[in-house]
Amino acid sequence: MLKKLLILIFFAYIFTACGSEIKIDTEYKSQIESWKETRINNLTKPDSWLSLTGLFWLEMGDNSFGTDKSNDLVFPKGLPYMGTFTLNDTAVIFRQKEAGLITVDEEIRNEQILKSDLTGEPTLLKYASLTFYLIERDGKMGIRVKDSESEVLRNFDGLTYFPIDPSWRIEANFEPYDPPKKIIIPNIIGTATEEESPGKLVFTKNEEKYFLDVLPAGENYFIIFADKTSGEETYGAGRFLYVTAADSSGKTIIDFNKAYNPPCAFTKYATCPLPPKDNYLKLAVEAGEKKFH
Repeated sequence: MLKKLLILIFFAYIFTACGSEIKIDTEYKSQIESWKETRINNLTKPDSWLSLTGLFWLEMGDNSFGTDKSNDLVFPKGLPYMGTFTLNDTAVIFRQKEAGLITVDEEIRNEQILKSDLTGEPTLLKYASLTFYLIERDGKMGIRVKDSESEVLRNFDGLTYFPIDPSWRIEANFEPYDPPKKIIIPNIIGTATEEESPGKLVFTKNEEKYFLDVLPAGENYFIIFADKTSGEETYGAGRFLYVTAADSSGKTIIDFNKAYNPPCAFTKYATCPLPPKDNYLKLAVEAGEKKFH
């Protein structure tokens, strides 16, 4: 009799626990799944990070480009000789070899001073499925090439994640720096920039306190972090995460289920920032996006 009673209690507990979990998590699970869907949609656009096929740093003077190996910049696709990028002390000038082959901001121009990506609206050069434009990183000028028919984009079959876990949705306190803290943000190409952090987010996990320095991002905070899963289950150079700015009481929510890979996880042609030294967590964050296979 006692044995039967214990079995009934056990199954009643399981039924109640499962029912409670579904009731609590349905809305939250839907929110995370919607976030994942948006992430996939952005990655599969014709000009997404998955379309990157080249990055070429310019030298002073004329830089010829095309698919022929005699060019200074050997493009992965296009024509043997397509034109030149001339770098001087004040500008980068594009000139195409044959009139009308390459469009400049969707117009026919044979010569153009290029605006870089730091302006927010770089000059877009297009030939067939290729789009290329000027980028600027710490004083270095380069040409970034995207291909809407790239192999990585065509063969993309999704992302992998840790199971959705509400316990990684953690309340945090924002502690401002006064004055803002200067932090060094290294990047994948070996240079670094100095940025100002307005403060840190302090949170508790498994009865231990941790903190992350944040960068301002409009009405949000932007976090670049690494943890004990980095290089194992997750991308070795860390992950990105956006967090809503703290309310008037200094509180916000860090949702590690929304941690995602930087562009460098998908392509060697990106110039990703790396985690600042204080954002290496001595914690295995088993939530969010895993390594890109």
